Amino acid sequence: MDLNSNKKKIIIKNYGLSESDTGNCIVQIALLTFKIKNITNHLKYNKKDFNTERSLQILVSKRKKLLKYIEKKNKTQT
Repeated sequence: MDLNSNKKKIIIKNYGLSESDTGNCIVQIALLTFKIKNITNHLKYNKKDFNTERSLQILVSKRKKLLKYIEKKNKTQT
């Protein structure tokens, strides 16, 4: 399943503060997680697709940076 506009709107609605809240870190993490799951599923059947594997690594590192940012932000607020 690809990330089309309808699925993207549903994810933003579930995790964002409003329907147009695309810049929120939590929304970005949710979108990246959805993409990562799809790419992981693709790589199960296409083991030699190295370009997709590289893009998966990039997405995982972006998500990791966002999670670190949220963790740091929550520690300073409490």
